[in-house]
Amino acid sequence: MRIGIVCPYSWDMPGGVKQHIDDLAQALIAQDHEVSVIAPAADDDELPPYVTGAGRAIPVPYNGSVARMSFGFISAARVRRWVRDGGFDVLHIHEPLIPSLGVLACWAAKGPIVATFHASFSRSRAIAVAEPLLRSALEKLHGRIAVSDAARKSLVEQFGGDTVLIPNGVTVARYTEAEPLDGWGPDGSTIGFLGRVDEERKGLPILLEALKSIPDAKLLIAGPGEVKVPKELRDRVTVLGMVSEADKIRAYHSVDVFCAPNTRGESFGIVLAEAMASGATVLASDIPAFRRVLGEGQAGALFRNGDPASLAEEARALLEAPERRAKLAAEALVAVRKYDWSTVARDVVRVYETVTAGGAGRVEEDA
Repeated sequence: MRIGIVCPYSWDMPGGVKQHIDDLAQALIAQDHEVSVIAPAADDDELPPYVTGAGRAIPVPYNGSVARMSFGFISAARVRRWVRDGGFDVLHIHEPLIPSLGVLACWAAKGPIVATFHASFSRSRAIAVAEPLLRSALEKLHGRIAVSDAARKSLVEQFGGDTVLIPNGVTVARYTEAEPLDGWGPDGSTIGFLGRVDEERKGLPILLEALKSIPDAKLLIAGPGEVKVPKELRDRVTVLGMVSEADKIRAYHSVDVFCAPNTRGESFGIVLAEAMASGATVLASDIPAFRRVLGEGQAGALFRNGDPASLAEEARALLEAPERRAKLAAEALVAVRKYDWSTVARDVVRVYETVTAGGAGRVEEDA
């Protein structure tokens, strides 16, 4: 099957949706499908062979974050040309409700089109104003996928229709074996954090505040953005900045407890799945998405969302209990297997097969 995939966010920056699309593309290629991805990108020379650049992205505030999207005449022309020349059996668009390549692809194409919705959202003035345009895009879809119950609930409540639930995936084998970063390693005192450090909803300030009440612990931080470390913590906090994929995996293997203090805006939690696949002990805020991934606390510990005192209490208990950490890590390795891309990609292909069997023909440019 020849599959075209549309990424709404810049390929140059790390992010859950971009990582999802890249992993899906590689899993489909491994299953002998032909795959082409189009995405915003600053430098076409740095792209994998299966990715086509659609021009530079611009930063746009979205869902409590800053998303780097591409929308305009140049991007629209590149998307249309990519659709026209692709010869795709199915087109798979990600996040078609945001002003980026997904909407442009919906307008440019006709035929078997599938969309994946990653984010949960609530009714807003912006959605109300844009609803006629959004519906014109949604009406072209032959299949809809949501990565979480929250994302599916948002979509059905706002726009109706049927939506299949297929969770995010993680390539488990990629994370299971790695050497710790130089000078690091689980020693009973190391907490890790991975994420965009300057996004408030990722919860790093909550973790830093909690660290003041965990006097024997040190913190390893990885991720883009600038972080202000309180003066009294500077000798116990190491900030790596943005790291390579290989060093990200090594970072998971460098800590005793991986902490995800995110406060909102998460529909799944890919960092949790990655940490679980790495064999790390996970401590996360008790937001609904994280509770589901961690099996309500069976595959990782939970603390009260937004509460530094609760985080500190749970972290101290974990650091003082190596046997409990080992048990949670073992449960996590079992639980994460259901999210392995070898399984998730097959579920996605079944959606492709359903829509292509419906007589919609092949994907064509919509004049």
